[in-house]
Amino acid sequence: MAHQDLDFGRRVDRLAKKHWALSHGAVTVMRPDGLLVTAPARRRRHLTLRILLLCAVGLFVFKALLLATVGSATYEDRVTRLSAGNAAEAAGAWVMQADPLSRGLAAQIRNILP
Repeated sequence: MAHQDLDFGRRVDRLAKKHWALSHGAVTVMRPDGLLVTAPARRRRHLTLRILLLCAVGLFVFKALLLATVGSATYEDRVTRLSAGNAAEAAGAWVMQADPLSRGLAAQIRNILP
């Protein structure tokens, strides 16, 4: 009896997952034998401009926070030491170098922080 309950529970779980997937979009196709079958639509995940923009904003805010907390001289020294490393570290130093936008944001953050 317990074995039947386990099989029934698995079938119910599988049907619940399929129902959820079908409620978020479905595609109906005809199989070669003429039977119409409905299957969940596959979602295409693509990199949107919005995600790229959020990453760029996050990077500038992160750089500004670092500049505001450690100071400009210390920050420049650390970036210089980072650029002396291997190729990955040099690329990171190029990305993390202080730019006018980061400096301006850091100045605004310094006014807010005690």
